[in-house]
Amino acid sequence: MPDLLLPHGQPFDLDRTLGCGQVFRWEKTGQWWSGIVGRNVIRIRQDGRTLTWHGAEEDFIRDYFQVDLDLVPIIESIDHDPLIHAALMRCEGLRVIRQPAWECLASYICATYANIPGIRKKISLLSQSFGERVRSEGEWYSAFPSAETLAEAALCDVKDCRLGYRAPFICETARTIAADPGWESGIAHLPYTDARKELLRLKGVGKKVADCVLLFAFRKFEAFPVDVWIMRIMRQSYPERSLPENYDIIARNGRELFGPYAGYAQEYLFCDRAAITEK
Repeated sequence: MPDLLLPHGQPFDLDRTLGCGQVFRWEKTGQWWSGIVGRNVIRIRQDGRTLTWHGAEEDFIRDYFQVDLDLVPIIESIDHDPLIHAALMRCEGLRVIRQPAWECLASYICATYANIPGIRKKISLLSQSFGERVRSEGEWYSAFPSAETLAEAALCDVKDCRLGYRAPFICETARTIAADPGWESGIAHLPYTDARKELLRLKGVGKKVADCVLLFAFRKFEAFPVDVWIMRIMRQSYPERSLPENYDIIARNGRELFGPYAGYAQEYLFCDRAAITEK
């Protein structure tokens, strides 16, 4: 198995990164995390400053986990009040993963109004029903289905994956993406505001889904997704920036408060939400 020595002085915590709720197809058994990303069946663990894994090339691991991103100035730029400082200390080493764009988009459409166990189940069923079969170490796994595959799928079969009202959204958005091979590049090259507008044109993509996709797939780090937890934290800890209770106002004020790396602040606040909301 290959080893990767993490850069000295750069915080990285695999458990917090994979366990904070930004991805849905990873599970930990003992010291090892197992997950499927694209067609890569990956097992990975961290021992101090060393990552050990198999199932993917080193360049993939570096990019997916954003190992080479200089996290120190990002943390310094958002560390300007006691609340976020405490979250940064308690969740040290959390990094925003760079997810495959289509998988991220479809996963967050599936995630609307669902808890994490429910999201995992929906994505698992969708992958088992429509994903390409991938063999690793003598076992078969299911990759996340391509947009092209879901574009051709029968709506009733997609509904069988417990997607409910989300099924037609997934099917229609899959058809839109399949018909536009350059969609990912197009979004990537747009500034945040314009990229968000383009994503909001897709069925099933609301404001929170768009911001999650821009943050987790496109490295638009100014995106500030607002869910019930973040709204509660903002209303409780930054009341002057969260009234009225409005997504756009809270997200905009989050960006103004934390700057170009507001998305990182959001992830640390979300990771530390239990400690914050108990205060």
